[in-house]
Amino acid sequence: MEESPPKQKSNTKVTQHEGQQDLNTTRHMNVELKHRPKLERHLKLGMIPVVYMKQGEEILYPAQSLREENLIQNFTSLLLLQKLCPKDPENMVRKSWASCVPEEGGHMINIQDLFGPNIGTQKEPQLVIIEGAAGIGKSTLARLVKRAWKEGQLYRDHFQHVFFFSCRELAQCKKLSLAELIAQGQEVPTAPINQILSHPEKLLFILDGIDEPAWVLADQNPELCLHWSQRQPVHTLLGSLLGKSIFPEAFFLLTTRTTALQKFIPSLPMPCQVEVLGFSGIERENYFYKYFANQRHAITAFMMVESNPVLLTLCEVPWVCWLVCTCLKKQMEQGRVLSLKSQTTTALCLKYLSLTIPDKHRRTQVKALCSLAAEGIWKRRTLFSESDLCKQGLDEDAVATFLKTGVLQKQASSLSYSFAHLCLQEFFAAISCILEDSEERHGNMEMDRIVETLVERYGRQNLFEAPTVRFLFGLLGKEGVKGMEKLFSCSLHGKTNLKLLWHILVKSQPHQPPCLGLLHCLYENQDMELLTHVMHDLQGTIVPGPNDIAHTVLQTNVKHLVVQTDMELMVATFCIQFYCHVRTLQLNMEKQQGYALISPRMVLYRWTPITNASWEILFYNLKFTRNLEGLDLSGNSLRYSVVQSLCNTLRYPGCQLKTLWLVKCGLTSRHCSLLASVLSAHSSLTELYLQLNDLGDDGVRMLCEGLRNPVCNLSILWLDLYSLSAQVITELRTLEEKNPKLYIRSIWMPHMMVPTENMDEEAILTTFKQQRQEPGDKPMEILGTEEDFWGPTGPVATELVDRVRNLYRVQLPMAGSYHCPSTGLHFVVTRAVTIEIEFCAWSQFLDKTPLQQSHMVVGPLFDIKAEQGAVTAVYLPHFVSLKDTEASTFDFKVAHFQEHGMVLETPDRVKPGYTVLKNPSFSPMGVVLRIIPAARHFIPITSITLIYYRLNLEEVTLHLYLVPNDCTIQKAIDDEEMKFQFVRINKPPPVDNLFIGSRYIVSGSENLEITPKELELCYRSSKEFQLFSEIYVGNMGSEIKLQIKNKKHMKLIWEALLKPGDLRPALPRIAQALKDAPSLLHFMDQHREQLVARVTSVDPLLDKLHGLVLNEESYEAVRAENTNQDKMRKLFNLSRSWSRACKDLFYQALKETHPHLVMDLFEKSGGVSLGS
Repeated sequence: MEESPPKQKSNTKVTQHEGQQDLNTTRHMNVELKHRPKLERHLKLGMIPVVYMKQGEEILYPAQSLREENLIQNFTSLLLLQKLCPKDPENMVRKSWASCVPEEGGHMINIQDLFGPNIGTQKEPQLVIIEGAAGIGKSTLARLVKRAWKEGQLYRDHFQHVFFFSCRELAQCKKLSLAELIAQGQEVPTAPINQILSHPEKLLFILDGIDEPAWVLADQNPELCLHWSQRQPVHTLLGSLLGKSIFPEAFFLLTTRTTALQKFIPSLPMPCQVEVLGFSGIERENYFYKYFANQRHAITAFMMVESNPVLLTLCEVPWVCWLVCTCLKKQMEQGRVLSLKSQTTTALCLKYLSLTIPDKHRRTQVKALCSLAAEGIWKRRTLFSESDLCKQGLDEDAVATFLKTGVLQKQASSLSYSFAHLCLQEFFAAISCILEDSEERHGNMEMDRIVETLVERYGRQNLFEAPTVRFLFGLLGKEGVKGMEKLFSCSLHGKTNLKLLWHILVKSQPHQPPCLGLLHCLYENQDMELLTHVMHDLQGTIVPGPNDIAHTVLQTNVKHLVVQTDMELMVATFCIQFYCHVRTLQLNMEKQQGYALISPRMVLYRWTPITNASWEILFYNLKFTRNLEGLDLSGNSLRYSVVQSLCNTLRYPGCQLKTLWLVKCGLTSRHCSLLASVLSAHSSLTELYLQLNDLGDDGVRMLCEGLRNPVCNLSILWLDLYSLSAQVITELRTLEEKNPKLYIRSIWMPHMMVPTENMDEEAILTTFKQQRQEPGDKPMEILGTEEDFWGPTGPVATELVDRVRNLYRVQLPMAGSYHCPSTGLHFVVTRAVTIEIEFCAWSQFLDKTPLQQSHMVVGPLFDIKAEQGAVTAVYLPHFVSLKDTEASTFDFKVAHFQEHGMVLETPDRVKPGYTVLKNPSFSPMGVVLRIIPAARHFIPITSITLIYYRLNLEEVTLHLYLVPNDCTIQKAIDDEEMKFQFVRINKPPPVDNLFIGSRYIVSGSENLEITPKELELCYRSSKEFQLFSEIYVGNMGSEIKLQIKNKKHMKLIWEALLKPGDLRPALPRIAQALKDAPSLLHFMDQHREQLVARVTSVDPLLDKLHGLVLNEESYEAVRAENTNQDKMRKLFNLSRSWSRACKDLFYQALKETHPHLVMDLFEKSGGVSLGS
């Protein structure tokens, strides 16, 4: 402990490694950034990463010689998940699978948010519990809090004194006074005890490994007032502190593996729970550069690991990453070829022993070391004296070797010994269970006694979570037994060892639900027969429910499991393949069930970002599918590289997937070439679902090429036909006619299910059957536009109320979910309601607030008005790419601009593309992101390209925009371009995420005149002028290519091909042509059928026609009809006597009330039917 110091530079150096000379931090960081540009992500959100350093009993890696001038930038960060406060602390649903959709588990946070407002309660916690798997980095995180506070980087104003305690060392003390306890938490005494205790609200106690000692921290006498010099048992003293009998104002940070802390801390108050999830993808790479002082060695080692998806996933756990680096370093030192084929942590540990322990010590001394480890685990001891080592038969030479190789380490403060990591001690303890002669070490202890000892140590409910048990499963697998026999030159009896596994399973399984811990154990074992047998027996398992009432969770059609990390994803997907009762796997972040699967399935939920590494390990496991036949990735945004990996898996000979759902995955025509290659290959794929993707005509044509291949096995293809040209739809129908086994279908209400909370599967199945028409049936008409709100009754048109104010109105006819694709707005309503939506500009409000200094605009601004209580949830769009950033829910805010000022509200959920507010109150509102000013240019966003043309008789001019994906900006540009008779051409947006402030080069085919050739991607309010490049084409006799490249790296980020057919005559020119050719069909007559079906707000249209072409009697006659379609039919009957001027008035009224419908009909007709 030290008193809070002034912020200053630190000259502290960390021990040098591999004999490297001291390196200047700045030079070191420059070299790293030069070779690894991905390190820019460190600075994205101003995060405080985690330092790994030698302190006390644990070294996770040998550190380089760095001058720690800036703690924030020099070290590695961990992923932190702040959990929602559980209603029942004993009910930890997260680790088990269940028959119901799990509640969202929490939000990603940064280290500076540990003592921030709690999710839900919005209160600052006094107790924070850091939990996580073995070796995940909990102790390191706790040390960083202390270290960062000392350096003035963290909680500097929050705490005046911070004390750090290792509970394994603290448990060695029998009695301590409060003064002695505080003295142990100090590195150097800096203040008198009276001064320290005078402000308890400024004290932070960090207790690392609170669950390791065998103690119960009960507050035995809450009313007892103790003097700070009075000695008492350590567990009583800690119990009084945690029970708030002493210093109730003090703050605590605890680290633990288990979540069941109430068992040994009965008086524990409701804490803030934060789970450490390990390294992100970029941090795994950073670790290698920190471990190996030689950068060439780091690059070589990481490239080898990166080529193996399983090994890369294992490195998500920091201590396993240390294990991998140590093995590779040993191979380098021994001049061996780098090779690690290990698929499990157990196999890595065996490899580590073979590389580090000399042969002469393996038979006797390693066995003695295993006995020492086992005795410590059973008695909850991690520190050993020299007499403990001698008692087990460890000689001085062996101890010196174990210290030199890093298996053991000596504690300078207490002259005791410990294993380099607790996981390593548990690994040796597992070996002891197998190798030790029962007569010699455990008396008459047989297998039942071993199992009972494990249960006594870890508890029956947490047995499969224990690393010792997982190592036992790994060591008793076929590969584990071979490794041990080779390492120890002994023969193990396979049947006897297998019997021990069954003892563990039989003793524990009736008391455990099917859980991730069990799957981890089975994964470590890797035995196909055991996996098949155990996974089959899981059907009908009884588990305790939320109220301790037993219920069956696996008799339903759907199982749900939360996987937060790549490691959990790898383990789950590996084991689920052996579960014969599951046919389909679904990775569903959005809980969307509108396109629910019918076959028995497992739904994996993940509240943390899914990275490229996550997809790689998922697809790697799916190459060897056994029982799985379906895969649903709907609702997940898929990059081009992700789809490429998926298609490689689908073409793999061992992959047996038959059905693939890619609904609303952000697919474009670029992805279709990859999918077409799968269709052209000898794949097992028979059903493909691609709704709610912008495939375009070009993309669908590529799919058609794959469908024409004789080896294509596809029998069902679902597409959105409403956005396709008549020519492509005809091509699809021709394919159906030539291939009687092929069905190509489209749901007529494509957006009603995005997103939705619940939908009856039987209804889905009924809809599916209805749509499977026989070949030769009339194709289903696709109605509605992107500007409509899609809901339970189909598309609901928006009505333009005030063009100047950009004010629209939509009348939602019934309760349900309604989604507008063009704006990204989504409403969940409880009854019929009218909603007004005004497109606003941020510049109208931001100039009056200091918001721009601390927050960044990341979405459109809407002024929404609705009847209070009718809207239960609103989904507001944003354009931050969540998969490429580490922003948490607390970083996102919804800004409300009200009469009394601005209010920032934390959304209930943040998902890719939108934030969710439940039971919202409405005012001008939009999404912003909390940032530090320097990080503004490191926030990845989704963007769009907009192309406009003006066609004259002799020349073509284009306008090209690159802007954030904000519908208000797009609409402002549309309106501005329309003033100058420019019309938009729809082309797919950039696939990769871009960054605000970056510059891009516009280029294209020869002879194009582009001014300017450089564009900056910037956010400008919709009222401001938007940057664009003007492209003079001239006479466009053939197709042209346009490209946008990143100026810094000249990387291609967007490309489009424009054909002469993409350009249609401009609106005014056609209007003039119609005046010159009155014999042409009027717009009203030409589109009668479409207008009857698609005009959904008839009354506003009648209001505009009243007094102009409709008298009172006609007006009332039309309104008296029951449905909108009948009203339109009645109106058309009356129009038979209308002159062309009356029809022009109808057309003008229709343009004002249904502008998007008019534009859609105009474009689909080739621009030849305007009425006025």
